[in-house]
Amino acid sequence: MSTTANKKPQLRRPDTVIAAGQRTRRRGLSWLLSTAVAVVALVVLYAVFSTSPAKNTSSSGTSYDVGSPGSGKTAPAFTLAASTGKQVSLSDFRGKDVLLYFQEGLTCQPCWDQLTALEKSAAKVKAAGVDQIVSITTDPVDLITRKTKDMSLTTPVLSDPDLKVSEQYGANQFGMMGTSRDGHSFLLVGPDGTIRWRADYGGAPDYTMYVAVDKLLADLKAGVRTS
Repeated sequence: MSTTANKKPQLRRPDTVIAAGQRTRRRGLSWLLSTAVAVVALVVLYAVFSTSPAKNTSSSGTSYDVGSPGSGKTAPAFTLAASTGKQVSLSDFRGKDVLLYFQEGLTCQPCWDQLTALEKSAAKVKAAGVDQIVSITTDPVDLITRKTKDMSLTTPVLSDPDLKVSEQYGANQFGMMGTSRDGHSFLLVGPDGTIRWRADYGGAPDYTMYVAVDKLLADLKAGVRTS
């Protein structure tokens, strides 16, 4: 006679039932938490993109902000210590077209690569109507001097540690480090001290810290103020 029919159904132990219920609840809570995180992320992204400054896009396809002061405004005067060992003033370039390049500094290698690319393209830069490039960062002048020597750069890099000049130009409004450092901003100042063109590439959401020279010069040509 078979004993199968005499076997009693096995009852699940209460602690096993409780554990299974707890696992089910944990899975449910995990799903709700993941959903909540995704929703918050979408809200944050929407806020970032909806409040970002309007971008200018030239025929080169490069987008950038235009801060203040912009084209047609008088460029604020300054005198700062430079990597050349001298004090450099904006007035030193009166009568020339000078391209001011505000950059993030020692923490941003692409910013220094930008200077290298500009120096290698000196003929193109000159043909675009730029007589001189001057870069400005918020780092100490001794560290800037060492960096330019290490990279064999000849472009004057000026030190603005208290952000006085950077704030006058609004250049510290377009970077990844908040307002404590500059972003990646270019301003072409004309022979009479008037700003002829401005492009702030370092703003949200892209935080661009390197622009191909050809694109940069195309943007300059397309947007430069002629009078």
